[in-house]
Amino acid sequence: MSTDNPARSIPRPRLLLMEDSPLEAERLLLWLDGWEFGRFEVKHVVTLAETLELLKTEQWDGLLIDLHVPDSKGLNTFEIVREAAPLLPIVVQSCIELESLAVEAVARGAQDYLVKRHMTPDTVRRAVRYSMERARIENELRRSQERYQLALDGANDGIWDWDVTTGELYLSDRWKEMLDFDVGAQGHTLEDWLALVHPDDRKALMTALTAHLEGSIPHLEIEHRMLRGSGEWVWVMTRGLAVRNQGSQPTRMSGSLTDISKRKETEARLVYKALYDGLTGLPNRTLFLDRLRYAIQRSRRKTDPTFAVLFLDLDRFKIVNDSLGHMAGDQMLISIAQRLQSCMRVEDTIARFGGDEFAILVEEESITAEEVADKIQNEINSPVEVSGHSVFTSVSIGIARYSGGSLTPEELLRNADIAMYRAKKNGRSCYNVFEEPQLNWAMGRLQMEQGLREAVQNGELVCYYQPIVALDDGNITGFEALVRWQHPKRGLIFPGEFIPFAEEVGLVQDIGLEVLYDACRTMSEMYKKHPDLSHLTVSVNVSSHQFLRPNFSAAVARVIEETGMAPTNLVLELTETALMENTQQAVEMLQQIRKLGVQIYLDDFGTGYSSLSYLHRFPVDRLKIDRTFVDGLGVRMEDEAIVRAIMGLAEALKIEVIAEGIETQSQLEMLQGFNCRFGQGFLFSKAVDSGKAMKLAHKLPYPEVTQPVAMVAH
Repeated sequence: MSTDNPARSIPRPRLLLMEDSPLEAERLLLWLDGWEFGRFEVKHVVTLAETLELLKTEQWDGLLIDLHVPDSKGLNTFEIVREAAPLLPIVVQSCIELESLAVEAVARGAQDYLVKRHMTPDTVRRAVRYSMERARIENELRRSQERYQLALDGANDGIWDWDVTTGELYLSDRWKEMLDFDVGAQGHTLEDWLALVHPDDRKALMTALTAHLEGSIPHLEIEHRMLRGSGEWVWVMTRGLAVRNQGSQPTRMSGSLTDISKRKETEARLVYKALYDGLTGLPNRTLFLDRLRYAIQRSRRKTDPTFAVLFLDLDRFKIVNDSLGHMAGDQMLISIAQRLQSCMRVEDTIARFGGDEFAILVEEESITAEEVADKIQNEINSPVEVSGHSVFTSVSIGIARYSGGSLTPEELLRNADIAMYRAKKNGRSCYNVFEEPQLNWAMGRLQMEQGLREAVQNGELVCYYQPIVALDDGNITGFEALVRWQHPKRGLIFPGEFIPFAEEVGLVQDIGLEVLYDACRTMSEMYKKHPDLSHLTVSVNVSSHQFLRPNFSAAVARVIEETGMAPTNLVLELTETALMENTQQAVEMLQQIRKLGVQIYLDDFGTGYSSLSYLHRFPVDRLKIDRTFVDGLGVRMEDEAIVRAIMGLAEALKIEVIAEGIETQSQLEMLQGFNCRFGQGFLFSKAVDSGKAMKLAHKLPYPEVTQPVAMVAH
């Protein structure tokens, strides 16, 4: 739908009207604000004080003022307004028809003087509009003059003038000062000038000068170097414009000389920062990719490509940063960079990609990438002196060869990165050569990560529950919540397939919190529906990544509050590894959790650090014997000895024990003989969904559980 008048879309000029007469004000508002075309946005005030306040707080395009208002009269009123708004156009209106007063008002800066009894809509509108236009032109002229003056004051250029017909050259004193020559000491011909130009730049300057004189280019503008009196070269910008006669022949040429050495230095620094690593001085990713692109283009012209890319990552570098600080880490990176450079030849390129990652472009005409990798491994394996400490490190290396075809630099680098990751998976401190199946493996990991993120968002992660049984009577005392991924295409996926990967990509915190919510919500609902089961506990596994976060205890408290879960029925299962990564932080976090009323189980006991000196410091309620030891009962004497030792330790510390992975009657009987009170495993039940878990809780004691056998001596 079109508008009635295009002018309506243009912002209206804002006019401040100072008039104490209601009738006069109403008339002026009708003429100015009520006009259909080209109208003004008018604000009406009665007093000088109101006017001054609005001039402080709002933007205006013009003023229409009466010289006689309640709090001010005469030309003094105009002077006060003018002082408050020196750049705004002011039109004076008055009932006094006195020419001397009008002339005085205009002399003091008023744009116009209107006599009220002679005013018409057209004269008022015209006066206001003309005043605004004149003020705009005057302001623009003033700004232009100011800019010109600033340009003159700030100009620091040397001026030259060349008479083309006579060959005489005028050089200003500033021109000579810029080049550190005594004023008047330098020659006065073009040849004298050109003699000071750097030999490598002289031809380009002459070519540009000739092109302008011949009319090929509109003006001369070229950067080049000139010799200073001190003997150093300085970068300058030469500009010039020819004056031509009626036949278009140049007769004279004038221009300026600008010192641009600081700009050139800044540009050089910016280029360096853009292409080189600030810490090690090595090329960065941008420069490396550029050289890799050139290597690919060059190799495509050959029948046998002869280069490879190595992608390097320092092993355990984070430990140095965490223990000795980032400054020590930087010192170590500088030392490593120097060692890597010592392994390179002139034709190779080494770059730092950031952090502890490096890349190397190796020309393989006289050496193989594997030989370079071996050389690097040997060089890096010796200790590095950092902040008074001898630090040992190693490096994992991925190798990707260019095999022709349409591979891009980014794809080749990606392949080397994939191979490096496989080297880390293979035990670190080694190299791995990229093969095509590794790309499928990497893509599978990417799809796994994307799928896991969608699983968290879409509620595809579900809890299954395995009962924990009292081994003396077969009754269920609680459940362990075990997460499953209900994949839309693959079906049910067990945690061993995705939890380790979730820890690598940082998703385990989200998954752990989701499992905690689900388990607490499910058990809380079960307690409400079945009060007779309100004694059952639920155990939730917590990874070290989740447990050591500063806000973990607060997150647990929030889950308890939001789900209505009884905190004494909630159990968090932690591994020895999680507790031993930072013992002081672990103790503090355990104490915070215990204050909530939540129980702590130590899971997979015997498979981690097993530091007995710390065990008594951790406020844990139960130990869980790992299934690998239970599985060996009756088969391997050493496993039986370990289980006995764990039972004896738990008894001394007055901590109860749960045995995991009970699958046979003989295992059950041996554990009963060891006086193990609780257990779980397939002998009783696999993990089931929440509905089946409730049904299991209402069943009679498990028939597999017999009366305890005679205790085996510890």
